[in-house]
Amino acid sequence: MTTPTSSAARVQRLNRLRAGVLGANDGIVSVATVVVGVASAAAGEPALLSAGVAALVGGAISMALGEYVSVSSQRDSQRSAIDEERGHLAADPDAEFQELIASYQARGLTEATARRVADELSAHDALAAHIDIEHRLAEDEVVSAWGAATASAIAFLVGGVVPFLAILLLPTGIRIPATFVLVLFALAVTGALGARLGNARPGRAAVRVVVGGTIALAATYGIGTLLGTGTV
Repeated sequence: MTTPTSSAARVQRLNRLRAGVLGANDGIVSVATVVVGVASAAAGEPALLSAGVAALVGGAISMALGEYVSVSSQRDSQRSAIDEERGHLAADPDAEFQELIASYQARGLTEATARRVADELSAHDALAAHIDIEHRLAEDEVVSAWGAATASAIAFLVGGVVPFLAILLLPTGIRIPATFVLVLFALAVTGALGARLGNARPGRAAVRVVVGGTIALAATYGIGTLLGTGTV
């Protein structure tokens, strides 16, 4: 049996996992496109190191801020809906009770059953009954912006380290094609994991992110080659 506390913990955990998967995916693509573009322009090791570190740090901060703003907006919307229902219940509880009955009837219950359910749930927690049926919310399931931002930043760094280390540590002659392979493999993994979290088909999701990553890498490689002064 799932308790309210375990349900809230599950929501927060899934929220962090979602942010983490998106952060890792973005870290892989963002850092890879930067270092591949710089490497294809025949830049030396200092330039690659500077570009990679800048992409890692700047991208992690950007992801954290973006996730914080996004989830904060979602959290504010959830809290606003809860406060609105609380105000309605305080102003006219009888009308809200009738509205609750009507909501259960709209879901297929008979009037008698809907009234009995509404009566029992209202006696236990009227606010919880209303925000559940009308907004699919629970007070203890409001998402955490800080948790999502932290997970996103850490995941971005972890994902971005893959192309960053590959482009720096692999031999010059193979570092760009090898980085391509590592990046596309990592994207396939994060794409499949993200799909599993959303109960979608992992194969299709993996193909989508791999295709997108390939296009991004090819574009930056082409730009770097055109702007470069020599070959890698």
